[in-house]
Order: sequence, then C-alpha cells, then structure tokens
Amino acid sequence: MKRGMAALAVGMAVMMMTAGCRVQVDKNGDGKDKNVKIDTPLGGLHVRADQTTAADVGLPVYPGATVSADKDGDKSADVHLGFGDWQLRVRAVTYRTGDAQDAVLAFYQKALGRYGDVVRCQGTQAVGTPIVTREGLNCADDEGDKHVHVTHDGDISLKAGSRRHQHIFAIQKSDGAGTKFTLVELQLPAAVSEDEKDAN
Repeated sequence: MKRGMAALAVGMAVMMMTAGCRVQVDKNGDGKDKNVKIDTPLGGLHVRADQTTAADVGLPVYPGATVSADKDGDKSADVHLGFGDWQLRVRAVTYRTGDAQDAVLAFYQKALGRYGDVVRCQGTQAVGTPIVTREGLNCADDEGDKHVHVTHDGDISLKAGSRRHQHIFAIQKSDGAGTKFTLVELQLPAAVSEDEKDAN
C-alpha cells in the first residue's frame, strides 16, 4: 500500500510541476525523501514518512508493541491529497509484538468497536458475522477500479466504519515469532458516496 502511495505522490508531483507550484522535500539521514509537500493554486499533496502513530490513526497501541518497518523499510506513512472538496487521506503505521496473533486480533476487534460494526476478513471474504457494517463497508469493498485498494502481506484483517471513512487492522507476514500488523485510517473523497448510491 505504501509503495502505491509513493508512486501516486511521484505522479502527482510530475503533473503539478507543470502547473506552477511550490515543492518542499525533506530528506532523512540516508538521503532518502522523507517528507514531500507540494502546493498549487488548485490543491496539494503532502506525504510524511515515519512520523505517524497509532493515535494518529485513531486506535490504541497493542500493549508492548513497537513500531516496525515494513518490507520496503517504511514504518509509517501519512498521505494527504486535496483539491478543493476532493480529499483523500491515508495514514498507516506498522507494529510488531511477541504476542500470538489471536490475542492481537481480539484486542483490535474490541478497539475497532468504537467505530461501529467490525467485519473480520480473510482476503476479500468475510469470516463470521457481520459480513457488512451498518455503514456499508465489507471485505471486498476495495476491489475494482472505483476505490482505493489496500494491500497487505497477510490475508487476515478487521475493518470498521464506512466505505468513505475506514479503520483497518491487518496482519502482516512476519519474519520471526510474534505478530506483525498494520493499522490504517482511510478517508476517501466524497465521490465514493455517489458510488454507494449507484450500487443501491
């Protein structure tokens, strides 16, 4: 998912360079781009790496879990793309704990309850009930070309919220003992609401 956001950032940067804009790029100690801020008269793109926490995503940290890098070396990302009323925001952070997967799943099943119904997913299929939240979010909701697709290395996830504003917990494939997981907050543009109306 984070790699896709980086590709989006690069593509938007190239497009907006020709429209007259202000670009600010901060690099980390290794000389890699860490933060990118692009502002134009039409809107902007802001990308922050490795500064997002579970609290920023709207969820608690699992007790004893520590921030962990994903397979691309990123620990977290905060991407905000906005043009007037059209707003897209993705916040994600990856953690690791020595505890078993079932304990972590139970913790986030409860934590996600603050956002309403929680759907447990195995890939794009619901496991148990509910299979869709009262707000219309389901396990297959990010399939197709109308929505943002959230990928992760594992195949178990929990989702809460609506199609337009999602909170997601996703198990990652771990290279050791314990559990590696990613917390995501996804806020999609208002156009998603029109897609929801069309689907009904």
